[in-house]
Amino acid sequence: MDVISVIRTKRDRGELSPEQIDWVIDAYTRGVVADEQMSALAMAILLNGMNRAEIARWTAAMIASGERMNFDSLSRPTADKHSTGGVGDKITLPLAPLVAACGAAVPQLSGRGLGHTGGTLDKLESIPGWRALLSNEEMLHVLDTTGAVICAAGDGLAPADKKLYALRDVTGTVEAIPLIASSIMSKKIAEGTGSLVLDVKVGTGAFMKNIEDARELARTMVGLGTDSGVKTVALLTDMSTPLGLTAGNALEIRESVEVLAGGGPSDVVELTLALAREMLDAAGIKDADPAKALADGSAMDVWRRMIAAQGGDPDAALPVAREQHVVTAPASGVLTRLDAYAVGVGAWRLGAGRARKEDPVQAGAGIELHAKPGDTVAAGQPLMTLHTDTPEKFEYALASLVGSYDIAPAGTAFSATPIVLDRIA
Repeated sequence: MDVISVIRTKRDRGELSPEQIDWVIDAYTRGVVADEQMSALAMAILLNGMNRAEIARWTAAMIASGERMNFDSLSRPTADKHSTGGVGDKITLPLAPLVAACGAAVPQLSGRGLGHTGGTLDKLESIPGWRALLSNEEMLHVLDTTGAVICAAGDGLAPADKKLYALRDVTGTVEAIPLIASSIMSKKIAEGTGSLVLDVKVGTGAFMKNIEDARELARTMVGLGTDSGVKTVALLTDMSTPLGLTAGNALEIRESVEVLAGGGPSDVVELTLALAREMLDAAGIKDADPAKALADGSAMDVWRRMIAAQGGDPDAALPVAREQHVVTAPASGVLTRLDAYAVGVGAWRLGAGRARKEDPVQAGAGIELHAKPGDTVAAGQPLMTLHTDTPEKFEYALASLVGSYDIAPAGTAFSATPIVLDRIA
């Protein structure tokens, strides 16, 4: 085997053989295939796609590159959730402790930011002392003692995906459906969870811009999970508008704690509860009420224990950016559109995301929203506040927000898009 022939096969719209797939994944993991060569192959896959057999084999090869975990020793059924990525998508943060408070064990392996979408681990690392990297033994201990753990996949779990995940972020290949599906499902299957709920985002702020592409991705992943013995279901959810009122790292932690305290934006609460009910049903837990667990503080209790178990201080002050810039409404009326992609790019340019895989992120950077579509605004009223430690980034971020929102005359009728658009099982 040689990598050039593998790249040429997919460049010329051919079907990769099982042997080619097994070889290239193993060779890339071992460093025989260079980043620039895998970048070329990833771009060819983005442009020319893969069939179901290729995706299944690619996923299996990713799993085979490392170890598989087992949670049979736990007294609770396991349920996990994965989002394909959005803007302001902090749902994992309140969801994991909420589902744990209702009786399931939640082994949540999460990732870094990809492009304009935020990363759960980047957000949590804004909490002083919190650790993303746990050994398998530490992960199992936190899961057993608190009911939930949110951490990075260990080096031994699908190491091929860990390398390729970082590479996709900086080579314009994040949106490739075969690579999204295999990346997500290789980790989740290797992780050993008994059930999995997928949150497949649709809209301008998602990698899937239209619902048919989202359905294709959802069906592909549900099929991969089901064939591997993992009870898998997917919700297609709207990502045309940012979730909640924040996009950033520490900003989203604050908002998530508000949800766990019984408050928070209504869209974040609605989606958190919808996904919690799906996870509990998939785990076979029928008598728990996640809304009650939010209201009575039990989900917050699990959050505090989970953060502390991973070295974090749940009472510590979160980082605040040194500089702010306020964007005001140019006219009075009804805000009818707020583009999620533009807000995500703005937050990324302010320092909440990374341009290269080795770049650091700013904990306090991001965008705080003061109005959402359907709200009435007055001329001069703040629409959003930009946060960063490096004020020279404001101009670049503001450029991404030009044309990102519409204000219609007062009295204009507005109809909100439902958050949950479809369910694939």
